[in-house]
Amino acid sequence: MSAHNVVAEAFAQTRYPLGGHGKRVVQVLKDVLDEVEGTVEGDLYGSGQLIEEFEAKLAAYLGKQSAVFFPSGTMAQQVAMRIWCDEKGLKKVAYHPLAHLEIHEQEGMHKLHGIEAVLLGEKDRLIRLEEILHLQEEIACLLIELPQREIGGQLPSFADLQAISAHCREKGIRLHLDGARLFEILPYYQKTAEEVCALFDSVYVSFYKGIGGIAGAILAGDTAFTEQAGVWKSRYGGNLISLYPYILTANAYFDQRIPKMGLYHEQAKELAALYNECHGVTTKPEVPVSNMFHVHVALPKERLEPILAAVYQESGVGLTHYVRETESGTCYFEISIGDRYAQVPKAALHTAFRLLNEHIQKL
Repeated sequence: MSAHNVVAEAFAQTRYPLGGHGKRVVQVLKDVLDEVEGTVEGDLYGSGQLIEEFEAKLAAYLGKQSAVFFPSGTMAQQVAMRIWCDEKGLKKVAYHPLAHLEIHEQEGMHKLHGIEAVLLGEKDRLIRLEEILHLQEEIACLLIELPQREIGGQLPSFADLQAISAHCREKGIRLHLDGARLFEILPYYQKTAEEVCALFDSVYVSFYKGIGGIAGAILAGDTAFTEQAGVWKSRYGGNLISLYPYILTANAYFDQRIPKMGLYHEQAKELAALYNECHGVTTKPEVPVSNMFHVHVALPKERLEPILAAVYQESGVGLTHYVRETESGTCYFEISIGDRYAQVPKAALHTAFRLLNEHIQKL
């Protein structure tokens, strides 16, 4: 059995796994369906009361004229980039080197639409305001991810966002928000979703990350934009005969978990502080700005994994089910706080971190 499997297996056996809302099991859908009245009709090829009411609800929440429900965020964001490029007659968009479109989509934007990416900034940090203000290359759209997941969920200041928005509008550049985790950053900014989204021409949000639904996304903007988005959704094959399992879970868990985002953020800060007290362990950011952060350990992956497995067995608390290597020979993993964190007794949590620190110091 590989070391990765040892960690994953040990994690699966823990009584108190940290992170997220729980396993992605069929019960997630069954629980929601049990609460739905039998007379509710499902959607049909993107139309019907169920999907239209949910789209209107999210458009209002985001402060946009209208919204379109997509089965995936990958589809939604490629469509947004295509619309803005067509509008300007220029197939160039800019974003961070570790944006989802760049590293997780098999060059989909370029292969399907011929759109070129202009990478801004460095991989290990946020795009700096001056890099946007002094960009010489002409682009149709700038994509900003809030938070920037691949570097620990870091965020620019709200003042910088305002400056970026003003600059883009002055230069005729469309500004798109990769808001896959938008809901989770609102407590840090102390802003409503509408206040954040007002800075952007188009917005994408996800329903399976912090919300914990099965799948699905919303793409929102003005009516002209979403009308085109609906056409592209059909071209992509995204107008499935019915999307109601996604919509029902998205709607139910949106209502259930949006009020908890502030709590998740506070819990993330509490957990990060425990990690930062351990020898050779740091979090990025040091103080989380959302419910997620990265944990970096100054050990090779193969040396940390047996430590984690031992901590899990001794404490019953699971910290992570995987570890990733870095180019410098250290390792890291990602934490995302959800409903499960509140179920962990504080005594067990502190025991796990005492053991982690002791095991690391013995090396």
